[in-house]
Amino acid sequence: MAAPKSPFVEACRGRVTEFTPIWLMRQAGRYMAEYRAVRKHHSLVEICKTPELAAKVTIEAAEILGVDAAIIFADLLLPLEAMGLPFHFEAGEGPVIERPARSAEDVAALRTDHAGDLAYVGESVALVAKHFGSKRPVIGFCGAPFTLASYMIEGGGSRHYIETKKMMYRSPNVWNQLMQKLVTVLAEYSAEQVRQGADALQVFDSWVGCLSVQDYRRYVLPHSKKLVAKLKATGVPVIYFGTDSATLLTSMQETGADVVGLDWRIPLDEGWKLLGNRGAVQGNLDPVLLFADRKELRSRAVDILERAGRRAGHIFNLGHGILPETPVENVKHLIEVVHEESRRPMAAAKRSAEVEG
Repeated sequence: MAAPKSPFVEACRGRVTEFTPIWLMRQAGRYMAEYRAVRKHHSLVEICKTPELAAKVTIEAAEILGVDAAIIFADLLLPLEAMGLPFHFEAGEGPVIERPARSAEDVAALRTDHAGDLAYVGESVALVAKHFGSKRPVIGFCGAPFTLASYMIEGGGSRHYIETKKMMYRSPNVWNQLMQKLVTVLAEYSAEQVRQGADALQVFDSWVGCLSVQDYRRYVLPHSKKLVAKLKATGVPVIYFGTDSATLLTSMQETGADVVGLDWRIPLDEGWKLLGNRGAVQGNLDPVLLFADRKELRSRAVDILERAGRRAGHIFNLGHGILPETPVENVKHLIEVVHEESRRPMAAAKRSAEVEG
């Protein structure tokens, strides 16, 4: 681990920091000219599978923006290929799994002994960790079992997750076998990222908001809990993030994650209160506010800082990833605002926002 005492890692541990650390989901992306230049010559998967390119876009984004952590450039779906489910991306359609896993036979055929095929992600982490040394921590990540299972079953994105829920409800034994296999692969995949220098791990449960509390607790929580326990055994803090998940927050906390990510649909102080004001939280600006004018952007960022109350354990982030058309100068401005205002006493920060407003 290159930067275990950074403000970001300290905040993950719920400790007091000099200022509120900030990083952003989808830091390296199409909104940034430097990334678009790389994409002119390489596909997303080519970048992921070429450690030098993945490290390049990871490092450039973190340095250009001045964020407090670099998240490794990779794709959530990479473990599917190692399990025997090839996929590709179609323009305007997103990922397409070529042979969805919908039967007991499909699930039984999935491999769990090829996590080593994903070593290129660990190599990317090692390059980034070597570049930053103790100056900036590196975040590794994986998709959560439910989210990856939904891709595997649906064959891509979905609005209603009908095939996924059919397996949960009709074939719970097959569902459990699938989730157990995912936990095995994701744990090894993530542990290798830590071995190569990741200072923290984030688990993305991007689609978990489609579930009721009852279904989450019955079909998902036991498996997410096992994964988080395995990840925490690596010694680094674990962040668990889901979208549209306000109703699930108290259950999500039961995973044992050090940090629970909040999306923008719930005020940060209310989300933290639902968590019993225990542990650390991450969030939670609406990504579309990065299209607002700077006066509004500053005001809304300060509001989140005020809701956090400068308590130990707040990591500033968006409620989801940066959108492709986002003005990069607004992203830089947000980071400057968070750093500047979180160093001020609360009353002074509030007056600053009111004056600019």
